[in-house]
Amino acid sequence: MAAKKTADSRAYDESKIKTLSSLEHIRLRTGMYIGRLGDGGNPDDGIYVLLKEVVDNAIDEFIMGNGKSVEITVKDGKVLVRDYGRGIPLGKLVECVSVINTGAKYNDEVFQFSVGLNGVGTKAVNALSSHFRIVSMRDGEAAEAVFERGVLKKQHRGKPKTPQKTGTYVEFIPDSEIFPRYQFNLEFVERRIKNYSFLNSGLTLVLNGVSYTSKRGLLDLLNEELGEPDNAADGAGKGKNAAGDEDAPSAYSLYPIAYYKGEHTEIAFTHTNNYGEQYFSFVNGQFTSDGGTHLSAFKEGYLKGVQAFFKKDYRSEDVREGVIAAVAVKLKEPVFESQTKNKLGNSDIRGPLVAEVRAAVEDWLHRNNDAAKKLEQKILANETLRTELSAVKKEAREAARKIALKIPKLKDCKFHLDDGVKGTLSTIFITEGDSAAGSMVTSRDVMTQAIFALRGKVENMYAKKRAAIYKNEELFNLMMALGIDNDVSGLRYGRIVIATDADFDGFHIRNLLLTFFLSYFEELVTGGKIFILETPLFRVRTKKETCYCYTDKERDDLVKRLGASSEVTRFKGLGEISPKEFGQFIGQDIRLIPVSVSTLKAVPQVLGFYMGKNTPERREYIMKNLVDTL
Repeated sequence: MAAKKTADSRAYDESKIKTLSSLEHIRLRTGMYIGRLGDGGNPDDGIYVLLKEVVDNAIDEFIMGNGKSVEITVKDGKVLVRDYGRGIPLGKLVECVSVINTGAKYNDEVFQFSVGLNGVGTKAVNALSSHFRIVSMRDGEAAEAVFERGVLKKQHRGKPKTPQKTGTYVEFIPDSEIFPRYQFNLEFVERRIKNYSFLNSGLTLVLNGVSYTSKRGLLDLLNEELGEPDNAADGAGKGKNAAGDEDAPSAYSLYPIAYYKGEHTEIAFTHTNNYGEQYFSFVNGQFTSDGGTHLSAFKEGYLKGVQAFFKKDYRSEDVREGVIAAVAVKLKEPVFESQTKNKLGNSDIRGPLVAEVRAAVEDWLHRNNDAAKKLEQKILANETLRTELSAVKKEAREAARKIALKIPKLKDCKFHLDDGVKGTLSTIFITEGDSAAGSMVTSRDVMTQAIFALRGKVENMYAKKRAAIYKNEELFNLMMALGIDNDVSGLRYGRIVIATDADFDGFHIRNLLLTFFLSYFEELVTGGKIFILETPLFRVRTKKETCYCYTDKERDDLVKRLGASSEVTRFKGLGEISPKEFGQFIGQDIRLIPVSVSTLKAVPQVLGFYMGKNTPERREYIMKNLVDTL
């Protein structure tokens, strides 16, 4: 025993203690600084965080009254950003982009409402880029520094050959060692740039030559999301979509968008006939996808304002059902719950913000009588709907109890969304039938992966009233499994993954499920909770090597490399993949396609065309775009 103890002590001594430089730590523990890595397929992936950190600095300059335009170029995996602010002090250029906790954003006199208060942002971009170049121009002079993976390669200071406007220029290429196979999705980038313009009225942002600017802030944001018709100011959009379905949900507002802008607070809101609630929240120009105290305060203040105006104790769910709103606040010392700044944690702002929102809502309703009447009609309609649904839900639950104590077709996991860090990794796979579920049940991680097996094609729920989903046994069981039979706040899993076969039936089931989620639980989609599982179409193997291909091109390239004698297997369904093989496709290397919508206005149009009653138009479209694969 003594000999073993001595050996262990020698194994752990001073030589084993390491001190990493700040940039080495960023590269080693990347997730601590930018969250998820990803490949660019999700708007929260790391490459977009790098872009955001650089653009944030340019926006901060505008907020402080310096420069009215920012030019951004994203092309071939490279990002270029030029602002016309004050420029970084030339003598501190290298330190400001390579030494942690160095910068002017700790000084309220220089930056009063900055997002990046931790002195890490640009340093992380530098450390995680295979190429990083920054140039600062001030008072007719310029300083330049070039880095590779955070290591300074060259620097220069002097007068530029041609006169340059004051400001900062940054270019970087994300490091492929950190972000393998990454690719920028310009739709995600455009969405972020549009948000910057809405939150900074008067600022012009140019993305790849296209200019974005806003004069009315969050009012423009909601108009963009809703796609308001020309007569929207007259009071309401029609409850009829592009496919001509009268009863289909419409993204148009029921009354003109309410708008208020204070010294440090800006809000906008309206209602639509859509189900659920939709919010856009921001702090110092940063989109807080997980909300936080400012969003909670807005919801509370909004409810109190409505209750005070109508002098009735309306329930919160009746007031907020169908609402779409945006709230932006400016804080001198924002406290975020993570480095990626997705959720605000300042508790001291709650009281004042609740009072300000309440007063703004009440005042707006007093000044807009017609809108107030339409809001009241919406609240009363929500009350009626809730009462009807309550009876339907009760019947559905009683029927479910008679069937079984457990939810049919659900193989649950141990950890769920409210179980801390492990809960955030929880995933439920929705499969088509027991065959596919069988392979997944055997190979899944029982701690974080659940399986719900459908019996086949679910009912097309397009344009049906909400009560219909509670009368549908399979969809009700699905809602129970997800925990959303009351509302989305009860969601039990961090990710909802649709896992269907890569054939026509599988695609149809996928569309039916997406129609269900987009029609009744749209916030799950806009909140980035819904994904499509990618599984291989082919297995190509020889005696020495086995590979899997996701496209015809991958298969052809692999056969060419391995030789014509290689064996090629086409997987017609997930059930044909053995459990031993399947584990790798839902493990660490899982391939997920996030389901997202560019704007809310697109949802009724897309659903109406593909899932509505316009059979002749859809048939004509299919015939015109049919591809002969024989």
